Amino acid sequence: MRQIEFLAHALRVLERLQIPYVVVGSYASTAWGEPRMTRDVDIVIALTEGQVDHLCDSFPDHEYYVSRAAANEAVRHGSQFNVIHPASGNKIDFLIAGQSEWVRRQLCRRRKTAFEPSVSGYVASPEDVIIGKLLYYRDGTSEKHVRDIRGILKVSGQDLDRDYIASSACQLGVHDLWTSIAADIAN
Repeated sequence: MRQIEFLAHALRVLERLQIPYVVVGSYASTAWGEPRMTRDVDIVIALTEGQVDHLCDSFPDHEYYVSRAAANEAVRHGSQFNVIHPASGNKIDFLIAGQSEWVRRQLCRRRKTAFEPSVSGYVASPEDVIIGKLLYYRDGTSEKHVRDIRGILKVSGQDLDRDYIASSACQLGVHDLWTSIAADIAN
């Protein structure tokens, strides 16, 4: 199973179960910037305890690995769990939407986009992808996040709401990092 097929299945499941979601991370940065390979897909979901079994049942044991215990734990603690397709090695990380204002804004600001002609779904806005990448960079300093930000600025820069990015970056404690990267790109 190709990664895009796994993503398509997951998005159909989320939409059928009416679980609000937004694709984030590298898959989202590729939607608004320059493409790059990624080993997994990150999806923020607003999952309730009552939906866990339905979601897990949608990934049958004979084809996927998902831990119901991990999914329930993630819902209780606002963390994450994953679904793996062992035959291909593909993985989806489901991140439980917390109560933070920024996470709620991501879900509200999400945009429907086509990942391929036959696969579409909700992806984080380019501004929210940049903010997420700033947070990931702050927490892990991986240069891939800065490359993703540069790619979004290069491809979608003229359409970005930079005031939104600046105010959100300020609220989340990454404003200095944002101004540094934006200034570096401008030069």
